[in-house]
Amino acid sequence: MCKMKILVLNCGSSSLKYQLFDMKGEEVLAKGLVERIGISGSRVKHTKGESSTVHEPDIQDHAQAIKIVLELLTGPDTGVIGDLSEITAVGHRVVHGGEKNTKSVLISQDVVKGIEECIPLAPLHNPANLMGIRAMQEILPGVPNVAAFDTAFHQTMPQEAYIYGVPFEYYEKDKVRRYSFHGTSHQFVSSRAAEILGKSIESIKIITCHLGNGSSLAAVDRGKSVDSSLGMGTSCGILMGTRCGDVDASVLLHLLEQGNSPSELSDILHKKSGLLGISGVSSDLRDVETAAAKGDKRAKLACDILYRSIKKYIAAYAAVMGGVDAIVFTAGIGENSDVTRKAATEGLEFMGVKIDDAKNDGLRGKEAVISADDSKVTVLVIPTNEELVIARDTQRLAK
Repeated sequence: MCKMKILVLNCGSSSLKYQLFDMKGEEVLAKGLVERIGISGSRVKHTKGESSTVHEPDIQDHAQAIKIVLELLTGPDTGVIGDLSEITAVGHRVVHGGEKNTKSVLISQDVVKGIEECIPLAPLHNPANLMGIRAMQEILPGVPNVAAFDTAFHQTMPQEAYIYGVPFEYYEKDKVRRYSFHGTSHQFVSSRAAEILGKSIESIKIITCHLGNGSSLAAVDRGKSVDSSLGMGTSCGILMGTRCGDVDASVLLHLLEQGNSPSELSDILHKKSGLLGISGVSSDLRDVETAAAKGDKRAKLACDILYRSIKKYIAAYAAVMGGVDAIVFTAGIGENSDVTRKAATEGLEFMGVKIDDAKNDGLRGKEAVISADDSKVTVLVIPTNEELVIARDTQRLAK
């Protein structure tokens, strides 16, 4: 029987999410979130079983945050393991792997160098990911570390999907291209959809809709990503919480000509746009939908733009694949907003998509088939589990 205990780390620019798995039964022993690393008001929420504790130490960097996490995992009241020697491997979510990394890999100096080379493509995330890797290598020397790349699943896209219509020299020289993200989520839910349908992933066509504060859709053709809505960065595709989604390049040039600096333009596109920018209410869809239901016209407009953009991508990806067998909704909005799921699929009856309102209405965060019995396309809600994908890859590579 497998007795591996695997720690999965997801280091953000000022945060750290973690889960400790016992791979015998794939059980989560403990999990938590460290917030505001290097900022005043640092906070750690640690969950063991059904109980959670909150700690507010002063945390200066990711190395210190990881030390605190390890103390919680082994502590007399918060711990779930006797000592650190029980951790047999560590899996790290790494946002950007570039073109070289098409799957999870055992971390070596060459892998670290490759992650460093991708820093210009993910300047906020890859440095934080590297901090986590280096901290674990220092604290637990000799314990295998595995990198699971957010971009890896999408590296099966053909050139016609990832090359932009700018001079080809920018791809050759600077690797300007579509990479897309949320790969572990799209991989997990597409694989799980195939299991639910009782079919081989290599035999079906699936559109996966990862909808949250950050969102992406993917066309998964026989187990491979062949297109995805995010691009070189994380602001394109559908409307998001504070991100703009697809925008004509002329708009960006106009905003620059109006006197906005590149950093100000980035702030507009990433932090002031999306649901927040249109509604003026909130970046949280729940707040925007509530305001829309009360008659707020801008809130309703924001919702309508979001629903329409999801629908457009679903139809486009069905065209790209020459059909679709299943549509999957996942992540915070996809798993919990029945209104969004219904609105995003209305009008797609011509494609064989038909929602069963009784199955969809009120469904929150649970795995379910929500399409009607006579729908030609199966529509599912599947809670994502990116950490489990990373843990499985880590177990496989660390043996």
